[in-house]
Amino acid sequence: MHPDLQNPEEAPEFLLAALDQAIDAIVIIDCNNNITHFNAAAELMWGYPRDEILGRNVNCLVPAQIQAHHNGYIEANRTTGVNRIVGTSREVKITRKDGSEIWGALSMSRVALGNEITYMGFVRDVTAEVRSREALALHSLVSSKTTRMVLVTDHDRRIAYANDAFFRMFGYSASETIGALPSELLAGKYTDQATLERLRRQIELGNDVEDEILAYTKTGNAVWISAAISAVTDDKGKLKNIVMLLTDITESRQLHSLQRDVLEALALEMPIRDVFDLLCRRVEIIAPDVVSSVLQITAAGLIRPLAGPNLPAGYGEALDGVAIGPEVGSCGAAAALGVPVLARDIATDPRWLPYNEMPLAGGLRACWSSPIKAKDGRVIGTFAFYFRESRAPGRWHQKIVDACVHLGALAIEREESRNQIARLAYHDMLTGLPNRARLLELTEQAIRDCPADQHIALMFIDLDHFKDVNDTLGHSVGDELLVGVTQRLMGQTRSGDFLSRLGGDEFILMLSDCDAEGAATIARRITDVLAVPMRLGGHTVQVSASMGISVYPDNATDINSLMKFADAAMYKAKQAGRSTHRVFSVDMNVMAEQRLAYVTALRNAVAQGHLKLHYQPQISTDGGALYGVEALARWHDPVLGEVSPSKFIPLAEECGLIEQIGVWSMREACRQIALWRNAGVDVPCVSVNLSPLNFHNAKLATVVADVLRDSGLPPEALMLEITEGVILDENSAAIQTMDAIRKLGVGLSLDDFGTGYSSLSRLAHLPIGELKIDRSLMNRIEVDDSAQAIITAVVRVGQSLKMIVVAEGVETEDQRRLLMQLGCDVVQGFLYAPAMAPADFERWLVAHCARQACTLLREVGRALSAAPPPETTPARVTAGKPGQ
Repeated sequence: MHPDLQNPEEAPEFLLAALDQAIDAIVIIDCNNNITHFNAAAELMWGYPRDEILGRNVNCLVPAQIQAHHNGYIEANRTTGVNRIVGTSREVKITRKDGSEIWGALSMSRVALGNEITYMGFVRDVTAEVRSREALALHSLVSSKTTRMVLVTDHDRRIAYANDAFFRMFGYSASETIGALPSELLAGKYTDQATLERLRRQIELGNDVEDEILAYTKTGNAVWISAAISAVTDDKGKLKNIVMLLTDITESRQLHSLQRDVLEALALEMPIRDVFDLLCRRVEIIAPDVVSSVLQITAAGLIRPLAGPNLPAGYGEALDGVAIGPEVGSCGAAAALGVPVLARDIATDPRWLPYNEMPLAGGLRACWSSPIKAKDGRVIGTFAFYFRESRAPGRWHQKIVDACVHLGALAIEREESRNQIARLAYHDMLTGLPNRARLLELTEQAIRDCPADQHIALMFIDLDHFKDVNDTLGHSVGDELLVGVTQRLMGQTRSGDFLSRLGGDEFILMLSDCDAEGAATIARRITDVLAVPMRLGGHTVQVSASMGISVYPDNATDINSLMKFADAAMYKAKQAGRSTHRVFSVDMNVMAEQRLAYVTALRNAVAQGHLKLHYQPQISTDGGALYGVEALARWHDPVLGEVSPSKFIPLAEECGLIEQIGVWSMREACRQIALWRNAGVDVPCVSVNLSPLNFHNAKLATVVADVLRDSGLPPEALMLEITEGVILDENSAAIQTMDAIRKLGVGLSLDDFGTGYSSLSRLAHLPIGELKIDRSLMNRIEVDDSAQAIITAVVRVGQSLKMIVVAEGVETEDQRRLLMQLGCDVVQGFLYAPAMAPADFERWLVAHCARQACTLLREVGRALSAAPPPETTPARVTAGKPGQ
């Protein structure tokens, strides 16, 4: 006996110490179901230290859903001795302290000590086993339920497992399948043995391999399958299993491939005989047990052979000119009757007796012919299968014919519509120019044919502000513009060049035998020819384009890179002010990547609310009081830093975020003005810039009303700024939107007035209450007489139409004084303050009001000093008038 067990009183301590070292979790409860022992393994399993567990009811360790009944289960066992758990092992779910769940194998022991019955639970962590078992169950479910066929072989390459999809597809039972070689079940007369041998070699090398195989079902039907095969080896590299995933591609791939090849041939305007020769050869690849042929039926009912590459020599010529009829073989009968005709044995079929000598000599025994019909129901041809044995067509043959008669109808009718087919496939319908697909083909061909001492230039042409034309004048005018631009661009092409339209307002001009200098010369001519205004839809429209040039082989040797680099150069031209061109350089590629980074970051900033509004004060020239503020969007990115509005606003327009930013700006500005007013900061009005897209949204007035309601601002506290482009179209929905907004009481300001083409007669009839002089004019007001004349005219227009005139970009006192002399009502610019964050603006406003008060006091003081002294009253005053 162990010395520690000699003393019975020490035995429990020894046993408990031993239990504490056990690798399984052990929990002991007393007669009150309270935990008296919780070993180290239990601490790890449940995640509780024993100090938190000892003395608590065992319910704290069981799942929540059985806690209410758990004590009852134990008590039932304690009183009845009926064992449901004791002496058995079961898997139970365990909820750990951190809320995670694991699985344990629980076995219970019931211990009677005197009159007390205690329980000892042993729990082993079986989470990994449960997870593995569940995964195996899922794998088995996937394997049995998938529509793909699964075969697994043993080390002798005999089938050890096949799923239900295999049995359904090939018609074999499990007993017929298990133990068989795959080739015994799947290979047939026309299965390519070379493909099978190639697969065997790859498997022996331990490689995963995939290929397409012609297989056969139990009933002999041919099926094309895609076989993905993997070899499974043991630790020593010996083959254990082969896993095969088989997919039926008979319909999906083979027919689609056939249709695609024929349709491409039609789009390329191949001669009709070449198209049908291709069709027949492709059919005979996917159905190697047939010989196919196509006949055309003339309007006079005569046979004209089109294709039959594997028919007996001279057979097609013998049929040429034969009149169709119900007794003229399978094809003549199918054409005459308008239904498929089958001759199982052309040696004995009465229809074939006058015509069977040549096909029988060529080893053909059966023929199945189907009519090819035009859209109007006329039979215009036949498609026939010849078989080398007497037989009827199978399901696979029927599917092929269903596809081919349709293709045959397209091909034969192509003689009447081939130009339209080519146009749909390779030309832009609006301009008639080659589209992107045709561009790629022509450029790739030009690169292949380009001599080593020559260059090819690719010019990416993007119209400037085309979106504004669409938004303001409508899509019909936009289409007119594109057609007009196409005509002007075509006038600048040379022999060997070609122009294509990518879509929207983007064109590509490929210049053969042209280097960068020559392309730049052509680009300058294009700039000049586009500069002539166009008369479109009753409007005179200015047109310009930004162009980027890349050169083969200097910049790239493939079409995709050339287009990418030309696109990058085009964006560089836009950044240079538009209506110009740039030749690609390596740094532009970096810039294109940077632009993508900026667009991505801007989308995130808008989505996550990272844009901010700053406020620039607008000051009345009469007294210097605060007239209002203009809300201007600002963006600080954690990675890109402070991004200028001149950079991110154009980006927002290009990537479709500008309308969303406009609505956000209006809502945020109204919220801020309301906060100021509630805090006693008096800001009379806030101006918010909106894009033309906002005004083309018929729901804008409703949105404005909702914003005012949510913020609690009166409508006169909001001024919406629009650009001249919005008011160009009399029929534009934007005018109706402007009227609806003005009826709300919200002001409308015409931004950048004096730089566009606004009609004064139009202006007088629009609900505009404010004109803004563009800052570009302000820069020249002191030195340029023409700028001063324009500003004077703008002020006079505003005065005559009773509009407030606001000058932007005022930076000097001389500018302010001159504007005041001209009668300009309001100025804003760095002379007073830049756009500021709300807190900075509040401080500025306090200081400005203080300066205004000091100025007022000085003026009052000067006025009092300049006044004459009051007359002194004589010491002796007499009543009456002077002289009395």
